[in-house]
Amino acid sequence: MRTRFIAILAAVTLVVAGVSACSSTSASDDKGFAAGDGSWSKVAADKREPAPVLTGKDLDGKEISTADAKGKVTVINVWGSWCAPCRHEAPALVKAADRTKDVAAFYGINTRDLNREPAQAFSRAFQVTYPSFYDPDGAMLLKFTELPPKAIPSTLVIDRKGRSAARFLGEVSTATLVQAIDDVAKESQ
Repeated sequence: MRTRFIAILAAVTLVVAGVSACSSTSASDDKGFAAGDGSWSKVAADKREPAPVLTGKDLDGKEISTADAKGKVTVINVWGSWCAPCRHEAPALVKAADRTKDVAAFYGINTRDLNREPAQAFSRAFQVTYPSFYDPDGAMLLKFTELPPKAIPSTLVIDRKGRSAARFLGEVSTATLVQAIDDVAKESQ
């Protein structure tokens, strides 16, 4: 009971402190988040820690799991339908997913949307071809201890062995993401 309380308190503290981020043009629609700075980090293969396996419901209420991507590079994008940079970034992610479909599996984590309809509309509008976890309270984000997704959007790259390999805070371009995926995929061929 005490552990659960501490976990909930930590989640609330992260949200209130603005550790999660999204840049927005208006203070009234930014959900209280600060801007991601576009930085990225890569962990050397011999220093990587296991990434969490995510299991949960998608935007339509169906069960999905990153365990289904075993043996592939896994890409996880954290986004919200309310986030302007997420809308700007979505076409680049769709292109990257298409260009790397033989070596990578993409998943989204939709966060802070209080109901599924805006998230579903976002996925339709941008023709997102990969599934997204519906995570309105951000609980899935707390599972990442190495390279945590501190911004919205954030994109995580997990190697074929299930270890955290790279993180992008803020928007990522198609070319940059494809290059990161290809580099990580080649490491463990």
